[in-house]
Amino acid sequence: MSAWLMYALLSAATAALVAIFGKVGLQHLDANTATAVRAVVMALFLVGVVVVQGKMNLVSTVFADKKALLFILLSGVAGALSWLFYFMAIKNGEVSKVAPIDKLSVVFAVILAVIFFGEKVSLIAGIGVALIACGGLMVALG
Repeated sequence: MSAWLMYALLSAATAALVAIFGKVGLQHLDANTATAVRAVVMALFLVGVVVVQGKMNLVSTVFADKKALLFILLSGVAGALSWLFYFMAIKNGEVSKVAPIDKLSVVFAVILAVIFFGEKVSLIAGIGVALIACGGLMVALG
């Protein structure tokens, strides 16, 4: 199995746990406050990973590349907004309906990759993206 595929599957599996654990944890809490606490936990955990890997010296390279830093910051804001909206959605809705809609991010990502990076999508891949869109909507709204 390719490393990227293994990591992508692990990402999907752990993202599913975010929904399950989040839904249980949000029962009597404000979604935005809980998301902020989650973000702090994530930040501490990830700094710990970098420390354990012995890569703290690489942090300066991120700050040295101003263009990269700008896009990392924009990615962080987009991610934070995604978490805020996701936690509000799972607090107020059913995980089995929210999660498929959230996964429409795959469809949006492919479209944006074509627009911004000129990535090519084969006919089969295009059909797959359309099926993801249809499947997500069918599961969520059906």
